[in-house]
Amino acid sequence: MTTTELSDIEKKSLEEIPHPSLPEGTSIYGGTKVFPDLQAEAGESYFTLVHGIAHESSVSFVAVLQATRAIRKGFETAIYFYGPGSLNCLATRGFPTTGTSAFPGEHNINDQLKTFMAEGGKVYCCRFGLSLHGAREEDLIEGVIPTHPLDVQDALIYYARKGAIINSTYQL
Repeated sequence: MTTTELSDIEKKSLEEIPHPSLPEGTSIYGGTKVFPDLQAEAGESYFTLVHGIAHESSVSFVAVLQATRAIRKGFETAIYFYGPGSLNCLATRGFPTTGTSAFPGEHNINDQLKTFMAEGGKVYCCRFGLSLHGAREEDLIEGVIPTHPLDVQDALIYYARKGAIINSTYQL
């Protein structure tokens, strides 16, 4: 660690409260799960809509993690990316080359989508959402199903009629 000279006021601020106040590994939250760990019943579905951009917040990534958990609970599960959310489905993420992470976690969404599909989930991506941002259909992660813009509403109706649990995420 580099030693930097601190002013008297900076030293005073650092010394007011001990840091860290608790040693690493200290539990500061309880672990009681309040709701039962429910599993899917025969024929149940889980459908997620994602209208958020990777790395702009955790919204898109958390939606994929929730959908992955739903698959592991036995639900027939699908994720539909539309609008700016379509950018989550690009295999061309990376810098200075595709597939190279410029920062830790740059490919979290890519890796999690691949895991989700490998475990049986379906991923849909709106072609119009891609076009709004100059993204190309050929740049989609392998296995992502490109869809027509009118499919967004029909997919929602389809899964609603099936009685699916619908998780709709939206980021402004």
